[in-house]
Amino acid sequence: MARSTGYDVVVIGGGHNGLTCAFYLARAGHKVCVLERRHVVGGAAVTEEFHPGFRNSTASYSVSLLSPKVIADMDLPRHGLEVRLREAGYFVPLGDDDHFLLPRDKAEKLAAIAARSPKDAAAWPEYNRRLDHLTALLRATLHETPPNAGGGIGQLAGALTLGNSMRKLGLEGQRDLIDLFGKSAGEMLDNWFESPVLKGLLAFDALTGNYASPYTPGTAYVLLHHVFGEVNGVQGAWGHAMGGMGAITQAMAAACVEQGVDIRTEAAVAEVLRDGNRATGVRLTSGEEIAARAVAANVNPKLLFGQLLPEDAVPPAFARRMRDWKCASGTLRMNVALSELPRFTCLPGEGRHHRASILITPSLPYLEAAFDDARQHGWARAPAIEMQIPSTIDPSLAPPGSHVASLFCQHFAPVLPDGRNWADNREAAADTVIDTITRYAPNFRASVLGRMVLTPQDLEDRLGLVGGDIFHGQLRLDQLFSARPMLGHADYRMPLDGLYLCGSGAHPGGGVTGIPGHNAAREMLKDLRRRRNKSIGTPR
Repeated sequence: MARSTGYDVVVIGGGHNGLTCAFYLARAGHKVCVLERRHVVGGAAVTEEFHPGFRNSTASYSVSLLSPKVIADMDLPRHGLEVRLREAGYFVPLGDDDHFLLPRDKAEKLAAIAARSPKDAAAWPEYNRRLDHLTALLRATLHETPPNAGGGIGQLAGALTLGNSMRKLGLEGQRDLIDLFGKSAGEMLDNWFESPVLKGLLAFDALTGNYASPYTPGTAYVLLHHVFGEVNGVQGAWGHAMGGMGAITQAMAAACVEQGVDIRTEAAVAEVLRDGNRATGVRLTSGEEIAARAVAANVNPKLLFGQLLPEDAVPPAFARRMRDWKCASGTLRMNVALSELPRFTCLPGEGRHHRASILITPSLPYLEAAFDDARQHGWARAPAIEMQIPSTIDPSLAPPGSHVASLFCQHFAPVLPDGRNWADNREAAADTVIDTITRYAPNFRASVLGRMVLTPQDLEDRLGLVGGDIFHGQLRLDQLFSARPMLGHADYRMPLDGLYLCGSGAHPGGGVTGIPGHNAAREMLKDLRRRRNKSIGTPR
């Protein structure tokens, strides 16, 4: 059996968090190897050709949450990353002669809301003020290691820092915070607004990658999770990575190589090796063993502790927690090659609405019905859809005169009822999406030259997103902050000495942020310094 020269750290999974973690470790002088199962690094943030001449982001498709600190530290612009701000806002087609266009410009936005409801326009500034207040608290916790419950005096500093931040919110902000974690997005939005389309538009963020009704308690937090980002210094904005999301991870890979990281593709890990209670490296599916002083896992915790390690490798309580780790996003992801732009009956002709995020989310009842339908039928027959047409910003993605569209669709059950499987139902579900858009843009179906369809099962099989979960675990109150992935193990250190979690299953969760990789590397470097001449472990 082949056994390679040992490394200081082996990183399982070449997604953006794995690359980020590897960069910081290598920059500090450590010998690091990144192992990626696929032929290309990037995980869910890759750009691939899906139809001759047409390229697009395969899974993740928009930029906002990527940490400015990570961008600066890795010097991603120097390595080729260019992100352009999406200026056009949101467009919701509502019928043959009605639509809602919510621009980014503050004055235009307020006028658009007032045209629907003067009451909502009056409430809008206060809603945003209070949401921004909570977003500021969230941003303050992103790059912090959560305090471990029961972790002793060493965890007091983190707990006190969090407590001070919460006190600064004031009584009003603390009440809003409790509402955010305890209430549903639907209840919260019903309390603020009356316009159905405004509530439907805002609620989509709460359901992105979240297999739930808008009236499921806790969905209000997911709404907040999607608004803490920024693009080019503009807070709350979304942008497009020129060349697709793969431009981010290719720039990250270049930064890693510059620091001496050994990146290996088509190197699937079969097992984490251990000696007693210590992780000592990995074994690949090829049989090759790679020794390491530490292992950082950029994979779903359920995959790490369900496939790469036996249950008896960790304490029974931890094994039980991983068995119960909730992974489900109800997402169907499509890319389509288009011969022309969609022509919406409610807004004919080419315009800024084609550069907007196009949402088929007319109301909260529509979103609730989509979830109910998915639980009964397997997928929503009137799904919630976000469509972006990145070729309107980035012509390099399609041949001249043609376009590509990214379709992010909810709700599609992770497991179909009645014993059906996704392989046999993939095209029927995709047809439902195409038909839904065609109801608003009659030329859409005829304009589709090719399509790539990823069901929840495809997302798991192709990208390792267990249950199709784009967050590596649902963003629920019992799976956040100090409880991510489990109370007592929120500091990125896992129950095996020398084993760390550096992916989205750790704080602060999913999205293309790079923050779990950044934070995990910081904790690993502490341990490396502490045990400079020894095998590193978990100081508990």
